[in-house]
Amino acid sequence: MNITRLLAIIVKELRQLRRDRLTFGMILGIPTMQLLLFGFAINLDIRHLDAAIVDQSQTAHSREIVATLQATGLLDLKASATTPSQLQDLLRTGKISVGIVLPPDLEARLERRDRPAMQVMVDGSDQTVQAAARQLSAIPLPGGRPVYQGVEVVNFYNPERRAPVNSVPGLIGMILTMTLVMFTGMALVRERERGNLEMLIATPVSPWELTLGKILPFVAIGLVQVTVVLLLGKLVFAVPIRGSILEVYAASLLFIIANLSLGILISTLAKSQFQAMQLAFFTFLPQILLSGFMFPYAGMPRAAQWLAEILPMTHFVRLIRGIMVRAAGLGDMPMEMLALAIIGAVLLTISTRRIHKRLD
Repeated sequence: MNITRLLAIIVKELRQLRRDRLTFGMILGIPTMQLLLFGFAINLDIRHLDAAIVDQSQTAHSREIVATLQATGLLDLKASATTPSQLQDLLRTGKISVGIVLPPDLEARLERRDRPAMQVMVDGSDQTVQAAARQLSAIPLPGGRPVYQGVEVVNFYNPERRAPVNSVPGLIGMILTMTLVMFTGMALVRERERGNLEMLIATPVSPWELTLGKILPFVAIGLVQVTVVLLLGKLVFAVPIRGSILEVYAASLLFIIANLSLGILISTLAKSQFQAMQLAFFTFLPQILLSGFMFPYAGMPRAAQWLAEILPMTHFVRLIRGIMVRAAGLGDMPMEMLALAIIGAVLLTISTRRIHKRLD
């Protein structure tokens, strides 16, 4: 490998990025926009569900229950109804997500405790609504005896249960995947469309020099994006970094290399920049859906879990959450580091061999 030729390719890539103001702006604009958008949008602390209450009791106890429900912040009374059938119509038309029925014999039910004192109708088409509505079952009712709590739940690492603490570390992986795979996925295709690839073939540049020359500038860009997300996460969402910041960057570096190698592989397969973008999004969706960032890994079918294990983002999400949220070290998660390194090495080798065939 000739260092002079490698540096020449790196300088050429940096000059192209500097001239392409749109791409250069996206490097910082996309992480900022996505973090702010998803950081505020991904909120598992559901509040203010549209609701309606049918109070068939009209007693002091029923009014106390209504006041208690409103005080929780879970419900916003958006519609009025007088019968359970009207509540069902409101649910069907989407005007409310939760309907509450207080029966005429409410006080008798509270006294005898042989039948439910309150019925909660929930829009079952939305799982987040179902999860939030379950909290209503823990609301104390008038005259109710205290319930013996035989189980104590201790919430480590996120006692306030703030959603950004869980989402922002995963957003680092999502942002790096979306931007880096797409940018490098169009790298060789852009060279071919501009006629520069033929000029590179005429030079004594080796496949490894070309691959590394394309990747290394984006490695620096990826680390800048990580820094931007960490700063915004700390300043805007107060997300802590409980572990070593150096280990955050070490895990990010492996993940960046794996994504860039995947992008280069895509660029050797695509015949146009549009096709490269399509392939990049095709690889992006499985990583987001199967990595455990949005949906629990343990709840996936076995086949989906097997597929998730060969995706770089799966291991990165485990690493970055472990370091940032649980203050774990890379030594505590050696298999995740090893898996990420192997995936990156395999993708880098395959993409370099594909480039070798094109140069030949």
